[in-house]
Amino acid sequence: MAETSIEWTDATWNPVAGCLVISPGCTNCYAMRMAARLEAMGVPKYEGLTRKSGQRYVWTGKVRLDEASLDIPLKWKKPRKIFVNSMSDLFHADVPAEFIARVWSVMERTPHHTYQILTKRPDRMREVLTSLGLPKLAHVWLGTSVEDAAVLSRLDDLRATPAIVRFVSFEPLIGSVKGADLTGIHWAIVGGESGPRSRPMEELWVDEIRLACLATRTAFFFKQWGGKNKKAAGRTYRGQTWDELPSLQ
Repeated sequence: MAETSIEWTDATWNPVAGCLVISPGCTNCYAMRMAARLEAMGVPKYEGLTRKSGQRYVWTGKVRLDEASLDIPLKWKKPRKIFVNSMSDLFHADVPAEFIARVWSVMERTPHHTYQILTKRPDRMREVLTSLGLPKLAHVWLGTSVEDAAVLSRLDDLRATPAIVRFVSFEPLIGSVKGADLTGIHWAIVGGESGPRSRPMEELWVDEIRLACLATRTAFFFKQWGGKNKKAAGRTYRGQTWDELPSLQ
C-alpha cells in the first residue's frame, strides 16, 4: 500500500503487478514506466514485467501475484479510498478467479475503506464476479477505462456487472466519446494523457462527457488536462474544479 498523488483516491494497493497492452489507451501507460523504474531499483516484484521497445518500456504480458500484499488493507485503521491495482489489472486473463476471490474477501472484511477497481477488461470482470457469486458491496466501486469511441462497448459490460457503484475513467481521453450512454454509471472521471509522448485532449470531448453526465445525473470528476507538464496545464475546466463523487442515495 502506498499514499498517492492521484486526485480521486487516497492510496494504492497492488496485490497483482504486470499487465499487457490491449488498446490505444495503454500506449503511454504510466505504470509501464514505473514498473521499469522499480525493476531497475532492484524490486523483485517488478522483475521481468517490462521490456525495452525503441525508446520506451512496454509490458511483457507477464503478471505476478503478490501474496504478501493481500492483507495490507487489514492493517489500515483510518478509512481510505483505495485504488486497487494501479500497477496492473485485477481482471487480466492470467489472474486466477480464486485469487480475485481472495482479494474480494479482504475488501469484504474492511468496510471502513472504499475500494476503487478499474479495469480495461470489464467483460472478464462481469464473467468472474457472476460465476463466483461474489457479494455486491457498497464500499467496492467497479469501473472501466474508456479512451475513445472504439471501446464504448466496455460500458455495456460494466452495466451488466453486479455492482452497487459503477464508474468510468475517460483517461487518457484520446478521442470523442460523443453518444456515450452513462445510464447506470454513477461516476465519470475525465483526464487528458500526461507524459513526454502525451496525446492532446480537446475541450469539446470534455463538454460531451459533461452533458452526458447531466443527462443521467452521473457525478463528474475532472482530473487534469495532462500534457508534458500536467501541473502547468492544471485541472480547471470551464472556470472551476470538478471533484464530484458518486452518491449512494
